[in-house]
Amino acid sequence: MKPIGPLMVEHRLIDRMARLLDNELREMKSTSEVSTDLLTAGVDFFRTYADRTHHGKEESILFRELSDKPLTDEDRRMMESLIEDHVLIREAVERLSGANERQIRGVDARAEIMSEIDRLVTLYPLHVRKEDKQFFVPAMGYLSDAEQEAMLDEFWEFDRTMIHEKYKRLVEENEKAAVR
Repeated sequence: MKPIGPLMVEHRLIDRMARLLDNELREMKSTSEVSTDLLTAGVDFFRTYADRTHHGKEESILFRELSDKPLTDEDRRMMESLIEDHVLIREAVERLSGANERQIRGVDARAEIMSEIDRLVTLYPLHVRKEDKQFFVPAMGYLSDAEQEAMLDEFWEFDRTMIHEKYKRLVEENEKAAVR
């Protein structure tokens, strides 16, 4: 298996969450109701799974390894564009999180929620298409079979430790809050 295999599988799950948010956006437009529970789950999903886990493997492993390779100018620009997309996605998720928190507190944040959902469900499929159709396959040509195998091993280790990091941080944050 090539390292892009697990990344592309992760894309399919991210696509499914984006569709859920897109459905929520349509529902909000027709009823003005907000499912803050779905948005809370979506924010957690995009922060933990899409960004920290998926983008983490891309940025911390795949892009790191490719950065030292003699990429074509086009491939290097594409990698930089993908990193910029990650930043835009992070920012949209943070704004969605803030708007959802305000909505939960009773402040009408529907317009901002709808704007950020629209931004995510527009940007993410384009981003995935760039990775899946334009970047991932050519990127593998820069890596030897041994480098690809080592990358897969590093991906598995990255995933193995991810859940522990998330919940260790959760406990530490709640411990700090309890001391106040």
